Amino acid sequence: MRKTMYLLSIVLMLVSAGFSSAAGAGGSTDENAELRQKIDKLDKELESLRQTFAQQSGTSVDVLPKPVWSNLDIQLYGYLKLDSAYDTSRIENGNYAKWVTSESTNDDDDQFNMTANETRLGMLINGPDNGGVITSGRVEVDFYGGGDENKSHLMMRHAYLKLDWPQSRFSILAGQTSDVISPLFPSTINYSVGWWTGNIGYRRPQVRFTKEISIKDDLDLKLEGAFARTIGRADAVASPNGTESGEDAGSPSVQGRASMKIPLFWKKVATIGISGHYGKEEYDLTTTGRNTEFKTWSLNMDLEQPVNDKLAIKAEIFTGKNLDAYLGGIGQGVITDTTQAVYYEEIASRGGWIAASIGPWKNKKFNLGLAMDDVDGGDINTGDRTLNRSVFGNVVCSLNKQTDVGFELSHWRTEYKGPGDGDSLRAQLALIYKF
Repeated sequence: MRKTMYLLSIVLMLVSAGFSSAAGAGGSTDENAELRQKIDKLDKELESLRQTFAQQSGTSVDVLPKPVWSNLDIQLYGYLKLDSAYDTSRIENGNYAKWVTSESTNDDDDQFNMTANETRLGMLINGPDNGGVITSGRVEVDFYGGGDENKSHLMMRHAYLKLDWPQSRFSILAGQTSDVISPLFPSTINYSVGWWTGNIGYRRPQVRFTKEISIKDDLDLKLEGAFARTIGRADAVASPNGTESGEDAGSPSVQGRASMKIPLFWKKVATIGISGHYGKEEYDLTTTGRNTEFKTWSLNMDLEQPVNDKLAIKAEIFTGKNLDAYLGGIGQGVITDTTQAVYYEEIASRGGWIAASIGPWKNKKFNLGLAMDDVDGGDINTGDRTLNRSVFGNVVCSLNKQTDVGFELSHWRTEYKGPGDGDSLRAQLALIYKF
């Protein structure tokens, strides 16, 4: 009897959870109301079953299993992805492309990589809505958190809550998500989407405020501002005492962006934005606490322009200093090696990217793009990276609504101060199952 009752309880819990997930996946109000009635009925039946079992067995009701579900709309999403790539010369880091390593010691050293690390899992949480403010949240991870290739660790991508006042067109976001600056990215199969080669901006903890304003027909203004965690260096060069340089600055970085939707070219509504950030890092260069501050800043412009139903163009440009935490400067921020001719120097860089998306035609989409990050040669030493450029083209074919196959061909060139420039042709194949 005990085993039967427990099995019935578990079955009812699973059925209830299944109805709850179906209700949270979206649908009409009538469908959600009908599912909720079924859930409530199952809940009552399970509670009655638990009471009956407790009376017959003399067991306390509190120790019996209870169904658990959320009263919020929770949606799971993500994809499973396998990437395989061949490079004619050694690429950093291999699973995805950042730059070509110097060929002064590894000339034409080809390589092959295969990984499922970009597999992504996410959860969207909506509600409650009290009629004035709508609350929501998001959690998203992938498997690029380190570890052995076949035992990869989780990495947090997004984790935030959002308060939205739709009537006022105002919202507050608190948590970790993408930077306010340079919000676009090219449609590449490569995981790094142009980082270190012209596309700056990453993800970090922040509190963001957004306000949208309608100026007139076909003219909307969006203002965004954020206080963000300054991501600095924690190595002994930056702080012999072990304090991370962004934390040691004693203040957050600030980010801002103003964007406008306006008919620009080809009588299509374009989105154009201007953004920037400013922050400081404090380096304790000696154990006695000798402090030196280094600034990090950028000024950026972004454009998203539809041409017609089959063609759209996106582009960004940037300039700034000490951008390694923003994936600019080809991964170089501040020179601290006192044995070199140049040291304690914020590295300046500039660059950008442009890409075109074509299609879909039948079940295929095409993307083409060019990206470049150009570092000021006077701020670096011999052997450091001065230029990183990539040109790519890809095609993504949908086998069905959930399954894509993508192929990308790209050429990478990385130049160094002194000898050792590197070139690599990269061929990458991806299989993606979306849910």
